[in-house]
Amino acid sequence: MGHEGKASVDRLTPLWAQYQAIKREHQDIVLLFRLGDFYEMFGEDAKVASKELDLVLTSREIGKGRRIPMCGIPYHALDRYLGRLLAKGLKAAICDQMEDPRQARGLVRREVTRILTPGTVVEDYLLDERRNNFLAGVACEEGRAGLALADGSTGDFFVTQIAGPNCIERLAEELSRLQPSEIIAPQDVSDQQLMERLEALAPGRVTALDGGTFALTSPRDALLKHFGTTSLHGFGCEDMPLGVVAAAGVLHYLQDTHRSALQQIRGLTTYSLSEFMTLDAPTRRNLELVESLREGTREHSLLWLLDATCTAAGARMLRRWVIAPLLDPAEISRRQDAVEAFVNNALLRAQVRDALKPMHDMERLTARAAANAATARDLLALRDSLRLLPELGEALSGDEAAPVRAAAGELGPETLGDLPAVLEKALADDPPATLKEGGLIREGYSEELDSLRQASKGAKDWIASLEQKERGRTGVKSLKVGFNQVFGYYIEVSKPNLRLVPQDYIRKQTIANAERFITPDLKEYEARVLGAEERICDLEYDIFCSIRAQVAGRSSEIQALARTLATIDVLASLAEVAARNRYVRPQVHDGEMIDIRSARHPVVEVTQTDERFVPNDAYLDCSDHQVIVLTGPNMAGKSTYLRQVALICLMAQMGSFVPADSASIGIVDRIFTRVGASDDLAAGRSTFMVEMNETANILHNATRRSLVILDEIGRGTSTFDGLSIAWAVAEFIHNSPRMGAKTLFATHYHQLNELEKTLPRVKNYRVAVKEEGGRIIFLRKIVPGGTDRSYGIEVARLAGLPVEVIERAKQVLWTIEQGNSMGMLQRGKALNVPAPIPVTQLRLFEGASDPLVEELKALELENLTPLQALNKLAELQAKARGRKSSAEEHEGT
Repeated sequence: MGHEGKASVDRLTPLWAQYQAIKREHQDIVLLFRLGDFYEMFGEDAKVASKELDLVLTSREIGKGRRIPMCGIPYHALDRYLGRLLAKGLKAAICDQMEDPRQARGLVRREVTRILTPGTVVEDYLLDERRNNFLAGVACEEGRAGLALADGSTGDFFVTQIAGPNCIERLAEELSRLQPSEIIAPQDVSDQQLMERLEALAPGRVTALDGGTFALTSPRDALLKHFGTTSLHGFGCEDMPLGVVAAAGVLHYLQDTHRSALQQIRGLTTYSLSEFMTLDAPTRRNLELVESLREGTREHSLLWLLDATCTAAGARMLRRWVIAPLLDPAEISRRQDAVEAFVNNALLRAQVRDALKPMHDMERLTARAAANAATARDLLALRDSLRLLPELGEALSGDEAAPVRAAAGELGPETLGDLPAVLEKALADDPPATLKEGGLIREGYSEELDSLRQASKGAKDWIASLEQKERGRTGVKSLKVGFNQVFGYYIEVSKPNLRLVPQDYIRKQTIANAERFITPDLKEYEARVLGAEERICDLEYDIFCSIRAQVAGRSSEIQALARTLATIDVLASLAEVAARNRYVRPQVHDGEMIDIRSARHPVVEVTQTDERFVPNDAYLDCSDHQVIVLTGPNMAGKSTYLRQVALICLMAQMGSFVPADSASIGIVDRIFTRVGASDDLAAGRSTFMVEMNETANILHNATRRSLVILDEIGRGTSTFDGLSIAWAVAEFIHNSPRMGAKTLFATHYHQLNELEKTLPRVKNYRVAVKEEGGRIIFLRKIVPGGTDRSYGIEVARLAGLPVEVIERAKQVLWTIEQGNSMGMLQRGKALNVPAPIPVTQLRLFEGASDPLVEELKALELENLTPLQALNKLAELQAKARGRKSSAEEHEGT
């Protein structure tokens, strides 16, 4: 516990007073109080920490007869425990000793050096390198809402304002899309529903702050002061008063929690929700954009598929692109031009990706430098990354890379001035992890530092030669010169040889088998060495801080360069995936038509390795093909088809190529999905209520430019109720003059096929099923026309239900279809039910078995010359004619 840990109870009284004074300033934060080799927590903090961190809860006497709960962690394990605290949504204040306890006169001075909250951390070990760590601030009034998001680890700072009667709902959707690590809001938010929504989005990570944070004298003045400007017009937020309030609140919160992180916030970007396709939480979940439904991880999500990025900043940007597709065809086209340039030039793509792979995370390295948290190894990583720019610039300098430069921007490393040269000349190639041990600065950078090093080396050389010299002078062959941190340099002589010790030796320490001595000369040279080394470490630290300040001073330029590199990385990644998976460039336009030929589901086709994926066309048009009613059996591919159409539209608008033979896509402003069955028991909502809530959201908010995906509306209630709701929903989508959204409506209610007869823009399609030889084959092909069968019992057989259940289900189904009374089943009357039809789970493109077909499949015509291939086919034709003649002859016989 160090010096104070050994003190008496009476001695702890002022220590406890010191603790209480610091704790009063940080009431709602777990205070980690440095005591010697431990960080201790007391009172309620100790109870919380012991539970969340699995620590042993003890107690400590703080006065006469008074004890308080206590737990602690070793100071060197702080990083590991901090991560666990923050993951629980807790905040931590680090209270450090500001002086050496051995040299302190009385109570050691302590101060809070860092407050860590989930949204303000910049330390690498606490962050996911592949996603932003946003702190969000919200400000609301009737009819308007402001939102600000800051990532102190990258310097990103975004502001928007939302207006309209549903602004709170849209604000919640935007927060859900961006998934901030922490949300701050005014304490006096009158909309209790909003606070509940915020808590649902970030459980335990919503902080309600008093008026001092949000009700500043002038939020606008706070931003002007921070950025050193006289107007906000340059940032585009002069006309966003609620956005400005939210932004000022975020800056004020950073000032209180992590002041040095403010230095990284050098600019502000405003945006409008109207710039991006809207994707609500059910849509992002059902389309599995950033995480899969089954695993709950990014594996098998769209992001997982598209992420071939080489850098962490590129991975973060790709995530933002996936959840925010564009609505501007011109900007989409610029991205597509760049992707196409990489797709068409594999050598260029490989050169660029090879140059990017060794890149370190320049965004976060610069952020740590601006926050005075960067180590020498961080600046070394930045230096090594800047070294790669000439190679990358050379690869992108040709005309073939012009579209990439147009989409991503010019690299422009010259904007960094002499900083790259300073980093090259100054930094040692293998610096230590800490900053106070020396070894940071390269020889030749500072004359003063080199002079001190030379003096230290000379003194060390004298000391190194002393051992041999003294052995000769004393005749003690075992004599040795050593050093330790407590006693410094010494001459050690074993006890049997003490009689040979000269008169000028001064006894310094006695150990078990020897005595340690010092001489006046050794003392002088020790002072030279230790003094020089102390001055060397201090000077190296000062030089390093100066270089780090130069990096911080160039943070705006470095961040702009890092964003350009990230954009190049994302474009090259999309091209790599497109080339690997045979994607095509879609045409994105202002029209209302979606026309996709031979569409494929991007994730399913790469994960389904046991059979070939069957592609399908999709055509939707507000004028004649507005609503497609899709029927067919379970497991036949309806849900996959619905999702692949939505994903292709989304990929097209983020600038990606798409899995299809061709695609022409009119801008989609929003994708809605009502898919699957889920409940929200904590909120008291059943599966059917969730389904109806999501459907209501669609009917109230979809527009003519929206794409609606409905999978099994009305299945959570009785058959007649569900059918009635499904019918009415389809009619509303078709007939509403405000809506008119393009819609894919998959259903087992075959009665909905009747809508095609009365509603001109409704078209029936089905998943083709082939009945052949007493079995059913799922063809996975979408064809015009409806169907009146779902083959549910046959699919249940495939799932392995007991034979008795299957047979009884067929009896019940036959009874219902014949219009018979269910009482017949209860009386156990024998029923003459038709024989069951076997079902085959089709391995795609499977047809009737035929010897000729099998021979054709076995042929490897691509390995033959054209003439050889023709001859081979002629042989098979002759063989086929021979089989036919033989069959006819046999039949005649």
